[in-house]
Amino acid sequence: MERQILTPKFPHFLHGGDYNPDQWLDRPDILEKDIELMKKAHVNCVSLGIFAWAKLEPQEGVYCFDWLETIINNLYENGIYTILATPSGAKPLWMSEKYPEIRRVSKTLHRDLSGQRHNHCYTSPVYREKVREMDTRLAQHFAGHPGVIMWHISNEFGGTCYCPLCQEAFRNWLREKYGTLENLNHAWWTNFWSHTYTDWEQIHAPVPNGETEVHGLTIDWKRFTTYQTLDFMSEEIRAVKAVNPDLPVTANLMSFYEEIDYFKFGPKLDVISWDAYPAWHNLEPLKEAARTASCHDLMRSIKHEPWLLMESTPSVTNWAPVCKLKRPGMHELASLQAIAHGSQSVQYFQWRKSRGSSEKLHGAVVDHYGGSDTRVFREVTHVGERLETLEKAVYHTEVKPEVAIVFDWENRWAMEGSRGPRNGGLKYEQTVQAHHRAFWKQGVPVDFVDMDGDLSGYKLVITPMLYMYRNGFAKKLRAFVENGGTLVSTYWSGIADDTDLCFLGGWPGDGMMEVFGIWNEEIDALHEGETNRMDVRESMEGLRSSYTLSELCECIHLRGAEALAVYGQDFYAGSPVLTKNHFGAGDAYYVAARAEDAFQEDFYASLVKELGIRRALDTVLPEGVTASLRVGETDVVFVQNYNGEEKTVRLPYAMTDAETGETVQGDLVLPGYSAHILLEK
Repeated sequence: MERQILTPKFPHFLHGGDYNPDQWLDRPDILEKDIELMKKAHVNCVSLGIFAWAKLEPQEGVYCFDWLETIINNLYENGIYTILATPSGAKPLWMSEKYPEIRRVSKTLHRDLSGQRHNHCYTSPVYREKVREMDTRLAQHFAGHPGVIMWHISNEFGGTCYCPLCQEAFRNWLREKYGTLENLNHAWWTNFWSHTYTDWEQIHAPVPNGETEVHGLTIDWKRFTTYQTLDFMSEEIRAVKAVNPDLPVTANLMSFYEEIDYFKFGPKLDVISWDAYPAWHNLEPLKEAARTASCHDLMRSIKHEPWLLMESTPSVTNWAPVCKLKRPGMHELASLQAIAHGSQSVQYFQWRKSRGSSEKLHGAVVDHYGGSDTRVFREVTHVGERLETLEKAVYHTEVKPEVAIVFDWENRWAMEGSRGPRNGGLKYEQTVQAHHRAFWKQGVPVDFVDMDGDLSGYKLVITPMLYMYRNGFAKKLRAFVENGGTLVSTYWSGIADDTDLCFLGGWPGDGMMEVFGIWNEEIDALHEGETNRMDVRESMEGLRSSYTLSELCECIHLRGAEALAVYGQDFYAGSPVLTKNHFGAGDAYYVAARAEDAFQEDFYASLVKELGIRRALDTVLPEGVTASLRVGETDVVFVQNYNGEEKTVRLPYAMTDAETGETVQGDLVLPGYSAHILLEK
């Protein structure tokens, strides 16, 4: 099967992590030992230079690359490749003090002091020039090195600056978008509270002591923040690509991170990578496993291509409220979970622990003890060995779901920045993950799409809490159903357009009442602990007689749809809560209230069976056990047990063990925190 090779200069699973030799330049014995230990741990790739600007340019205009060249050469000579970072994520103090404009201004409109990281202004011409010069020099020096296989652009882009430069850039962005103040005032509905703008200079970013109730303003500020971040990143990419356009670029993202629309990053980056730090062994371990799977799927879905796990901890984080150790087997299971969902790497933060400062107690392959006879080192080594064994069977496969869930950052910003119906928490991200979790439990692969995404390749599309219909998306949904697709939408959908103006003429708006065959008259918000009930009246295979409802309940009316279930309580008892409408060649379901997880699990299991959607493993999966599918000439099934105790799965037919080549059939016994990889034709 043809697919993108992420690292053409080294087309293999990558195993390694963030390496910070700049912290150890006075200890050549440690640098020599690192090479020895990396080879022992089956490390074949490291990320270099992420926070090394002060060593690369210790004084303004004085560049010191010899130490980095020596490190890269030594790694390459020992079969270890380099992902080389641009160091813009942490500027040196000499620069921060000399050029205060490069430091961010916070929401309080105070400029940050020097220190921390990720506190640079994306708009500052001074900082952009300094970054461009550094990136160009790095590229001229290293872009042709045979050991350098990829650029790592900056680090974990995020944050917002409210300085005068950013405010003016925002106004220019608005001028470009709206053309006239008349258009902007209409889109933002500024007649409300007499907030009509009569001059562009009257527009300021939303801050606590300023304007926060013009919702078009707050959404557009977040859109601008994404735009400006991308513009900054694009300048970095242009600088390195100008020297060697063939060397791929990536940036390490952070899954459902609220501040930036990651779907906009897809066209800019050659490869998507992300930093995964699940809270394994928390009080809801199975939900955490499912949540992490959803994060992997979201990152893969940005380009619908394989991706890289750029950071993960081999042991513990140091910033969680409770920093629990990974139990034996959990690191290996978590690593293989990433591979199962499309990753082509397992990389760590970090290779060797720092001696001081904020991350000195963050997990690492090599700790302060410095030896290889530790539990963590042994487990990392075993992951490296398994990746090498699995590469032939797995590397050229990919994840190709038949189900898509719409997750849209702009919808999130609009809904969470609005007022009502439940200011105690609408829980958009958690709702999306709850729908995803129902498929994860069944072993059904899932993509995420935003409202710019293509729906045509899916059998089933789900739009949880799609409050905002961005321009043209309702037509896309309509066409999907008309052409035979199955659509599921939920309460609090189709309320407003892309500038957060409510649709007139009934909800769900923009013509979608006809598609769903219902009209949403009003919505009831429930207190914490308050519940209602869904009573199933029509037979739908696999559904129970009733389910608990909470938080949000819409009062809807049938406009052509059939009611599959009704409310059991309150003044709207007996009115529809689950409906189905045949439209064109397809079907549109509407779920009018937040239902317990059991409903999602039963409902989607029924649809999966009815629509013939492929499961990774067509068998009963015990609680906490799931299966993931990568397809190719030979399909690969990852059977994963997230329980601490042994579980057994009955295989539906004989399969082949991907690592031993032996035939596996009947009962597959999975030890606690383990994964078994199987092949099927």
